[in-house]
Amino acid sequence: MTKFGPSDDLQGAEFMEVNLRGARFVESDLSGVVMRGIDIQGTEIDSPWLNEPGGSLKVNGIDVAAYVDAELNRRYPGRAERFAEDPDGLRAAWAATERTWATTVERAAKMPVGTVDVVVDGEWSFAQTQRHLVHATDVWLGRGILELDDPYHPLGLKYGGTDAPGTTAPPYADVLEARAGRVAMVRDFLATITPAELDAPRKNPHNPEHPESVRHCLHVIIGEEWEHHRFATRDLDTIESR
Repeated sequence: MTKFGPSDDLQGAEFMEVNLRGARFVESDLSGVVMRGIDIQGTEIDSPWLNEPGGSLKVNGIDVAAYVDAELNRRYPGRAERFAEDPDGLRAAWAATERTWATTVERAAKMPVGTVDVVVDGEWSFAQTQRHLVHATDVWLGRGILELDDPYHPLGLKYGGTDAPGTTAPPYADVLEARAGRVAMVRDFLATITPAELDAPRKNPHNPEHPESVRHCLHVIIGEEWEHHRFATRDLDTIESR
């Protein structure tokens, strides 16, 4: 099987009468790709950025991004408020993520022992997803908003990260405890936030030269919650179907 990696630059490449059946594209930039006269039966596309304002995906000349976003909002009550602008809206948006995750954590707990550590198609396991959300909160609340020098919980899992070879994954109970602590941090921060504080400038934690606002950082946190919940439930569905 031919594999292409980060060192392979395929920008502007043209594929004509090429058989890509069963090909897998992971964390690849396909923006602006044009496909004509293709067979895409059974194709699966997962693009978190498609759900952001301005996202666009045309199928047979019809932009389906808005349809996809509306369907996700229908399936997940409260998701539509993830870009709320005012304090009350953000508090309601966060409460919705808490309720949704509580239900999903309960669902995972009722599945066979070890389910939370099952990896589907090379993605994070359920437990690893919880650890990543700990890290995401530390990045955007701890570092981005609160501007702490070292806000990172030792159980947090970085973007694209995995446990070091030879190390043992932390107990799931410890992961849930760390996660609950970070969820409470966001809730407590939102409890007293004011409109003026939402407008306060901050530095992007990944790119300090790029200015952000407290509001934007909160939107990222809430957006991460919904996207990773979608990933997690997708994989739980796959595990159950087996």
